[in-house]
Amino acid sequence: MFVNIIGAGLAGSEAAYQLAKRNIKVKLYESKKIKKTPAQNLEGFAELVCSNSLRSDSLMNAAGVMKAELRQLDSLVLKAADKYCVPAGNALAVDRDLFSQYITDELINHPNIEIIHEEVTSIPDGPTIIASGPLTHEPLTQAIKDFLGEDMLYFYDAIAPVIEADSIDMKKAYFKSRYDKGEADYINCPMTEEEYTKWYEALVHARTTEVKDFEMKVFEGCMPFEEMAKRGYKTLLFGPLKPVGLAREGEERPFAVVQLRQDNLKKTMYNLVGFQTHLTFSEQKRIIRMIPGLEKANIIRYGIMHRNTFINAPNSINACYQAKARDDLFFAGQLSGVEGYVESIASGFVAGYNMARFIKGLSLRKLPEVTAIGSQADYIANANIDSFQPMNTNFGLFPDLTFKHKKKERKMLYANRAIEAINQWIKDDDFDE
Repeated sequence: MFVNIIGAGLAGSEAAYQLAKRNIKVKLYESKKIKKTPAQNLEGFAELVCSNSLRSDSLMNAAGVMKAELRQLDSLVLKAADKYCVPAGNALAVDRDLFSQYITDELINHPNIEIIHEEVTSIPDGPTIIASGPLTHEPLTQAIKDFLGEDMLYFYDAIAPVIEADSIDMKKAYFKSRYDKGEADYINCPMTEEEYTKWYEALVHARTTEVKDFEMKVFEGCMPFEEMAKRGYKTLLFGPLKPVGLAREGEERPFAVVQLRQDNLKKTMYNLVGFQTHLTFSEQKRIIRMIPGLEKANIIRYGIMHRNTFINAPNSINACYQAKARDDLFFAGQLSGVEGYVESIASGFVAGYNMARFIKGLSLRKLPEVTAIGSQADYIANANIDSFQPMNTNFGLFPDLTFKHKKKERKMLYANRAIEAINQWIKDDDFDE
């Protein structure tokens, strides 16, 4: 008996590892060497295509809680992230190349995993996890549509540009983290009000790539920065260009600050924080080079816009990511209706773990709803079918605390409850009994 896994992204890689470590054979299909999606660039597995950041690592943030849970659950992807992390303040950011290579090597060399470089155009017979990502190629997308009996849902996502570090003018830019928290991990490019006004006017009138769909639905967490700018002159000043806490020592606070975050361990590449975009390449170069300190910026990777496709999860799968219409079929990753890198890893764990239980003839096992992973699974399984949209993990998905507490203590209480529940869930695991 073996399990087919379609897609070696974050979710597919995690699912493959969870099955293989439980001594279940896996056939892992990855089509990169045959056909890349518009957002893919690397050859390896588990590619981070939008940013190198896995968001906050603090337990005061739901994403931080979810990562803590995944560490307890022996997540391969979190192990790689921790091994190849780069400075990013309170966030967990990684060297994308080394991160991907580590996961690729682990899976390729695992005796229970067979790698098949092939495009899958239909849903295979037998136990299968579909983790083909939000840019699933059209033949498989159509096959999934036919299986589900309904159209796929979608939103648009955008990727931020990456700049060569040596091309940044450090006479104008400077290292600093907001409010000096942690190390000075970010490069900051300050703007005066006059510089910002000139740059803002150029930005809101810059050319963008053509979007063919009648209506463009953009996920708020990855809103193109030029779209944010069009909401108002000061919108960016309360978002990615927020200057608060970023004044250079001994100087007044700038009117606006563009931040760049380290993109690899060698510190040779930096990405523009919050600058996900669908401007044309020529306009990206023009707009970026108007920023003080980036006048000669060498753009290594331009930002692009791409369409993210996902299933109507509450109509199609349960909280174990198992298809309602076929017991031996599971979905994972952004295709399953979760949003975000960390959330995709979590879905891969749940799908892989429960597929292993299915293969062994055990009942499926949800994670507690008081955990970040469990609350996410509960949301996608029980959200409103008619208005379902992906959502990042957040404390609003957690069940309320059932005892009196101070509001300022609530997040840590959520976190402590979640970690305690995960540890008890692991103790109660009957897989090897």
